[in-house]
Amino acid sequence: MVVIKSYTEPTRPIRVVILGSTGSIGVQALDIIARNPDRFTVVGLCATGANAQHLAQAALDFDVEVIGVTLGTCAQDVQMHLLAGAQNRGFSQGERRIPELVIGPDAPEQLARMDADIVLNAIAGAAGLQATLATLSVGNKLALANKESLIIGGDLVKNIAFPGQIVPVDSEHSAIAQCLLAGKRSEVRKLIITASGGPFRGKSALELEEVSIADSLAHPTWKMGPLVTINSATLVNKGLEVIEAHLLFDIAFNNIEVTVHPQSVVHSMVEFVDGSTIAQASPPDMRIPIAWGLSAGRDLFRVADVAPACDWKSAATWEFMPLDELVFPAVGLARAAGEAGGTAPAVFNAANESAVAAFLAGEISFTSIVVHIERILQSHLAGSSQDGPGSAYVSGNVLTLEDVLAADSWAREQRLNN
Repeated sequence: MVVIKSYTEPTRPIRVVILGSTGSIGVQALDIIARNPDRFTVVGLCATGANAQHLAQAALDFDVEVIGVTLGTCAQDVQMHLLAGAQNRGFSQGERRIPELVIGPDAPEQLARMDADIVLNAIAGAAGLQATLATLSVGNKLALANKESLIIGGDLVKNIAFPGQIVPVDSEHSAIAQCLLAGKRSEVRKLIITASGGPFRGKSALELEEVSIADSLAHPTWKMGPLVTINSATLVNKGLEVIEAHLLFDIAFNNIEVTVHPQSVVHSMVEFVDGSTIAQASPPDMRIPIAWGLSAGRDLFRVADVAPACDWKSAATWEFMPLDELVFPAVGLARAAGEAGGTAPAVFNAANESAVAAFLAGEISFTSIVVHIERILQSHLAGSSQDGPGSAYVSGNVLTLEDVLAADSWAREQRLNN
């Protein structure tokens, strides 16, 4: 699915839409764009609106055409901050445009269909699926930070994407895409996805039973939102990345490995048939894969000085070790869901999201997250349609959007056990 062109310089600024603009990925994308106004221009921003001041300020800073607000209850606050911000900047009415406001849960889809070169989908979780489908359906390129939409959409997404239309923004998949430039696809033996191991690397299964919410949110390398941070602690995130790699690069699951690399400097690797392994390395900074993804709006190019490079004059040690799948079974569960395809990945993801929410609310233990995922996934694979909409597995051969949404909803409704 991912086809990479040679590097060429753009002839005009790339028109960018950012979905999830007030989250970590969105904020870092805006930082890159602000430092490279000759290369990028922002035409649309979309967020829940909960951080109304930040959304309005960014819209005025970048002179965007459209703002999307998914929570109708926040729209008035966004509008007030827009007007106040315009007045504070000395704009009198008519001297500078006030962006159009699009309100409601379908706002991301509407912005995804804008006249743009690239849409950065940084919405958290399964909520990003319809925006991904909308982006692809109108022919916009998709910088994909919302891995869940590809994972749960599966063939629905792949079947409407043209070669090269999806550009991965995850650090691991961006690394793989860059490493694949070193050889032909027929020469690839395996993909090696690196994992930091999260905050509980080296702990036993017994020790994990006692970890707290605060412990789980203390990621040793990356600063992320709560869902992704907990997913990194359970290694559910790495399982999702295995499914994503399979879908993006059309590589069989048995040719995708996970290795633990605590320093998070090597972001992933590709092993070729001659025994060569090509790695992409940089200090852990998401601005590098974000910039690489944004630059693919038309023709891929490197953005200078996005983030610091490795310091090769200083001594450093990089470690690699096998993943303990007995202590962290989420990767194996994800492989099973990915190999089943169809609605199974949607159930895996939805069961995880509901379990993470319950854990963060103090309702279940940390280890109960993966236990819940396994129970719900097994129930779905063995389920019958008589148990209600979404309860029974549907294969990828006949999968519809309605099947995915029903399976997602069914999995979220299942009882949680501590």
